[in-house]
Amino acid sequence: MIGLEFTKMSGHGNDFILVDNWDGQVGQADMPGLTKAVCRRHLGVGADGMVFIEAGPDEVDFAWRFFNSDGSEAEMCGNAGRCAARFAYINGIAPAEMQFMTRAGIIQAQVGPDTVRIQMTRPGPAEMDCTLDLEEGPLTFCAMNTGVPHMVTWVDDIEAARVQEMGRVIRFHPRFQPAGANANFAQIQARDHMAVRTYERGVEDETLACGTGCVASVLLAALQGRVDSPTRVLTRGGEDLIVHFTLKDGEFEEVFLEGPVRVICTGRLGLDALL
Repeated sequence: MIGLEFTKMSGHGNDFILVDNWDGQVGQADMPGLTKAVCRRHLGVGADGMVFIEAGPDEVDFAWRFFNSDGSEAEMCGNAGRCAARFAYINGIAPAEMQFMTRAGIIQAQVGPDTVRIQMTRPGPAEMDCTLDLEEGPLTFCAMNTGVPHMVTWVDDIEAARVQEMGRVIRFHPRFQPAGANANFAQIQARDHMAVRTYERGVEDETLACGTGCVASVLLAALQGRVDSPTRVLTRGGEDLIVHFTLKDGEFEEVFLEGPVRVICTGRLGLDALL
């Protein structure tokens, strides 16, 4: 893998390493270990995850393999999906309006001058007003799979949310095993604005943004009648993601995630990044 070309991109501070793997230069068996090495902060390039762009079936422009920084493969990631779309467009892999294959299904994306908008897969059934038994007492939450499993708990003060401490407990709680769940702490600020902080499984830490977590938080709030479409979501990275949705008879027909994507750098891997 020495000399492997990569691009580092960021969606609201949620950063990823992208590799054009069309020719299969990185084998499937090598992807988890390579991801763990390269995503290390301070010792590697550093990122929340790694995306390999590959050839897909005829009905899509490309396919991807997405890995969290711990080397675990995930079905979907909203911000990584937006980064993948812009990467594919600027590298001539796909047109501005594209489709790509993920383990969660086919994703549609539109790359604009300032933002990238992707259509999310149909969300799973909502679990509303559930209770999680914790050592410090019961915690009320809602849950939904928006490509990956998410739980959402509502807070009055997003800054005071104990994301790191409680997030890890929730992520590994027996209630969500064996897959585990991403833990979101959400504060509704208006009918068109909320703030969300997320502890992400696979990263095992709070990230600066989580696209699927923002989508889950907005959709669950919409089912409670508390927000309208579109809703802007302030992420820990300090920027807003925009969630668009159509809700009819209690079912979501179309869900989109939109926001800017940044190209941070391009480069080639050196030997020391792999040690």
